[in-house]
Amino acid sequence: MTLKLGVRWAKIMEELADALIYCHEKKVIHRDIKPENLLLGLRGEVKIADFGWSVHTLSLRRKTMCGTLDYLPPEMIEGRTYDERVDLWCIGVLCYELLVGSPPFESPSHTETYRRILKVDVRFPSSLPSGAQDLISKLLRYQPLERLGLAQVLEHPWVQTHSQRVLPPSAQMAS
Repeated sequence: MTLKLGVRWAKIMEELADALIYCHEKKVIHRDIKPENLLLGLRGEVKIADFGWSVHTLSLRRKTMCGTLDYLPPEMIEGRTYDERVDLWCIGVLCYELLVGSPPFESPSHTETYRRILKVDVRFPSSLPSGAQDLISKLLRYQPLERLGLAQVLEHPWVQTHSQRVLPPSAQMAS
């Protein structure tokens, strides 16, 4: 992977985390974050699309199994109640897929994919930068409460290293 690609994927993660913070503040869980549901604007900015599986709920607690097989989090597969942290799992899968070229749990059969997801059986290629591996491994956690939060994604060293974000003067003074 080239440095230029790493910078681009880190920028996508940063913009996606920002967009999901907004969605979650509005009590919206997307539930189907994947490459096909991301659009690029004229200036290369990331936009989330296809809110067909999304849900707007005051409690942010759901139980419906929905989304794309390779991106399903363990709690959905097991039929447990879940919340907005399912989107954290999805961005971990997305980050892996953008960097490696295939989803982390992709297998020849649905049964094997389910098994690998439930065991969080992630195999990192040696070519994957250690910072990206760290971010992905902190998002792909079996227990939703152990997943890195969106604000922490924005502060993650791998994202920060490649960030080209220019904050407005008021935001710079606040930090």
